[in-house]
Amino acid sequence: MSTAILTGPPAPGSSLDGDLRSLGFDVKAASGADEAGALLAAVPAGERVALVDPRFVGHVHALRLALTDPRFPAAAAPGALTAQSGARPALARALTAAGTSGTDDLTGTLADALDADGVAVHRPQLGTLVATVPADAEARHEARAAVDAVDDEAVRLRSAVKAHDGFFTTFFISPYSRYIARWCARRGLTPNQVTTASLLTALIAAGCAATGERGGYIAAGVLLLVSFVLDCTDGQLARYALKYSTMGAWLDATFDRAKEYAFYAGLALGAARNGDDVWALALGAMILMTCRHVVDFSFNEANHDATANTSPTAALSDRLDSLGWTVWARRMIILPIGERWAMIAVLTAVTNPRIVFWALIIGCAFGACYTTAGRVLRSLTRRAKRTDRAAQALADLADSGPLAGIVARVLARTGPRLPGVVLAAVATGALLATVLARPFGDRQIVIIAVFYVVLSGAAGARPLKGALDWLVPPLFRAAEYTTVLVLAARSDSAHALPAAFGLVAAVAYHHYDTVYRIRGGTGAPPAWLVRVTGGHEGRTLLVTVLAALLADRGDDFTLALTALAVAVALVVLVESIRFWVSSGAPAVHDEGETA
Repeated sequence: MSTAILTGPPAPGSSLDGDLRSLGFDVKAASGADEAGALLAAVPAGERVALVDPRFVGHVHALRLALTDPRFPAAAAPGALTAQSGARPALARALTAAGTSGTDDLTGTLADALDADGVAVHRPQLGTLVATVPADAEARHEARAAVDAVDDEAVRLRSAVKAHDGFFTTFFISPYSRYIARWCARRGLTPNQVTTASLLTALIAAGCAATGERGGYIAAGVLLLVSFVLDCTDGQLARYALKYSTMGAWLDATFDRAKEYAFYAGLALGAARNGDDVWALALGAMILMTCRHVVDFSFNEANHDATANTSPTAALSDRLDSLGWTVWARRMIILPIGERWAMIAVLTAVTNPRIVFWALIIGCAFGACYTTAGRVLRSLTRRAKRTDRAAQALADLADSGPLAGIVARVLARTGPRLPGVVLAAVATGALLATVLARPFGDRQIVIIAVFYVVLSGAAGARPLKGALDWLVPPLFRAAEYTTVLVLAARSDSAHALPAAFGLVAAVAYHHYDTVYRIRGGTGAPPAWLVRVTGGHEGRTLLVTVLAALLADRGDDFTLALTALAVAVALVVLVESIRFWVSSGAPAVHDEGETA
């Protein structure tokens, strides 16, 4: 239970007391700032406190947005202010100062005081919702008429849907999934429960695909679409009910990938039952999707706080967006998650896994080329100064381990060198060219892998602030993942590719986890985790060494990949779960990327 303090008696006929109680507040009344301060002091330190002007007139959802969102330490709207436990001391100081000022707008004065005291006060965008403190009877009458003129529930339903989403999601899912979200809210279901239901549905769909039968494929396609509806519903429920949580951020950020990759595995197992080995295609699709997302994440981290962040390419993009229809066309051609899952579901039901994977690879490759080319052009034509924070984020996304760290420390004292992106490109190109050209187990691959380690360290020896240095993390992802794919595909073991699929899935989880920690403002995973897992260069070198040592030993290479996959998965999952369920993790709900 939270506490709401009215800074005076409610106006005659006001529903304010009932509205606040419906939002979960225990309502108390104070005669002024001094008494409000005394009531504030009596509230347990860990509870949220709201101060509301008794003259407030507005929608209940306006109060909900201003007073119940858990993501912000303090928030305010006209006539209403809230503070969570971390902002309570600043609020107490502001109330003490306001007690002698005699202000007529106490909540507004307190909000300004919190801002001045270093507490960022969130002020939600209310749109057509009404939140005001009328000065007289005539203004109160007009405000109540404005409240009656706007459907509070309709606004709440609309705001439950993300403002920017893909074409398929916007026009084929959200028109009804928002009502499913409301149904869930009215029955006390939480976003985490819906997210879990989405995961379980996708896993059942993967199991159906693994049967290898036409009926199983049809059921898998239908269930995958149901899973996606639930995936949209969980976020809409969080926005509808303002039920954002730490656990929800972690679940929403990682389950999409778990569902998609599990479905890939199900398709590969189903194809194998019919004598068609598509594990290489499944792993290739997973690698392509992950590298494409890393491009998105790296570019955004490199440029979201850059100064002078403009370019002719960005201006052209803005002009295209102003045409309207081009917005949807450009969102669709990059094959965002809604379009991607719809394509997978339909093709699974009517074709076979090989066709599904080839369509996925071709579509995602086109989308990756389109987005990457546009971002390269923007980077080359803009004159942006990148910050230390952006450089650190790119270094964290690179996931360089202890071997690269040793090289970087040695080379940091040698003076000027090539840009990081050039060194990363040379390292990746040399490694992949050798892996593709040399036979499985060739010792020359190990030598080039050592060269890759050295150049990887050199790439990170100075801050990644170059125009194209945001390409460093995706280049490293492509090098590591593709090396595992090619070596597994060329080994004589029949089960090396499924083992490689598991290893890449475990490492990709670690990389996605890094992204969402950085997005949440908590920084990268702890340094010990990167050391224990070896970093991208350490794992790449280890896999090439294992291939050279175990080339003529039957299934030993498969067993080694499996053991490595299990070890990496255990370490990163245990640490990730510990982090995301801890009280120190951010209470945010990821809005996601359309891609």
